[in-house]
Amino acid sequence: MKQKMPRRYITAFFICVIFTCLAGGCAVPVKPPPVIPKPEIVKITPFDYPEFYDDMAYDGLEYAILQSIAYLNKIPPDRKFRFGNDTFNASHMIRSMNHFLNFIQIKPTKKSLKKFLKTNYLVYRSIGHDQKGKVLFTGYYEPHLRGTLKKTAEYRYPVYARPSDLASIDLSSFSSKFKGEKIIGRYANSTFMPYFDRGEIEREGAIENRAEKIAWLRDPVDLFFLQVQGSGRIYLDNGTSINVHYHATNGRPYRSIGKLLIEEEKIPRSQMSMQKIRAYLREHPEETEAILDYNPSYVFFKIEKDGPLGCLEVKLTPGRSVALDRRIFPLSALAFIKTKKPVLDGDGNIHNWTDLRRFVLNQDTGGAIQGPGRADLFWGNGTYAEIAAGHMQHPGTLYFLILKPDA
Repeated sequence: MKQKMPRRYITAFFICVIFTCLAGGCAVPVKPPPVIPKPEIVKITPFDYPEFYDDMAYDGLEYAILQSIAYLNKIPPDRKFRFGNDTFNASHMIRSMNHFLNFIQIKPTKKSLKKFLKTNYLVYRSIGHDQKGKVLFTGYYEPHLRGTLKKTAEYRYPVYARPSDLASIDLSSFSSKFKGEKIIGRYANSTFMPYFDRGEIEREGAIENRAEKIAWLRDPVDLFFLQVQGSGRIYLDNGTSINVHYHATNGRPYRSIGKLLIEEEKIPRSQMSMQKIRAYLREHPEETEAILDYNPSYVFFKIEKDGPLGCLEVKLTPGRSVALDRRIFPLSALAFIKTKKPVLDGDGNIHNWTDLRRFVLNQDTGGAIQGPGRADLFWGNGTYAEIAAGHMQHPGTLYFLILKPDA
């Protein structure tokens, strides 16, 4: 039989333990306070406001603002938009834009613009990828391509519509910690699986009977960059044209083939551009499939009456619409950017880069545009737009403007 310890010894033992813990620094474990993530856009003081100036002399700005207002009018007036630690509802967003729009009708000078904004507007800055406000600006454009409605010996690369078996799951339905998160895939063998990647779609015919073919193109590289741009116009052999617009992706992560070509030392980083990538693939056709398949992401399209459209389903404005990470930045919001734009010589070559400072609207997003340090400027269509979009890789800063609540 096990002998019991006398009660007086038990009491003395616990007193000794407590005394030792207090004297020796032994402490009861305390759960650390929750880590509060820092906002990715921060409010700045009027003393830190940038020198506001519009290098387009406000051209196209009214139209772009009205497109954002059209979107805001379609959603509940109490819908919240986050600017860092602050939130504003859709009604206030509309009032903010209308107030700004009324002011720019007079094409204000730098001095009057500065005074107006300091008096009436709060300004927020993206923390960028370095926590100091540095943002990498790239560009995109609307490609114009030739195609057919039926496959021919020359036109044999299909522009696919959304496949019938493509599905998405809203993970927030399972837990609040997954708010805003979703996964894309397909049901097969009683389970949910990742959707087919680029190689399976283009090389193995994985969706041959699962998706409508909107049109056919003759160059797989044209098709690839149509997917990268997200929308375009296809001129058909019957004399008509169609506007194709992003509808969905296969849910696979976007991987940059430009980065791949730099890492493999096939194109120097200093020379990297969409035009350089096209030239390399044209000169090395035997490598084309492997290089394109490096990016498993695949875009499916739909036909629209007009275009190009951004993620707000409103028409994009050349030089005024930007694509940003929609998880971070307030959709439709008025913004101001500082970066660089190309100046072309008489032969259509880039002569130099000069300052770009203008007001823009957050009206689009993109698979490669993630985090507070990335922004993509829509250039429109045509020669200059294609050159600017293909070569733009410049640092800059990104600001957001909202009317003061008491203004």
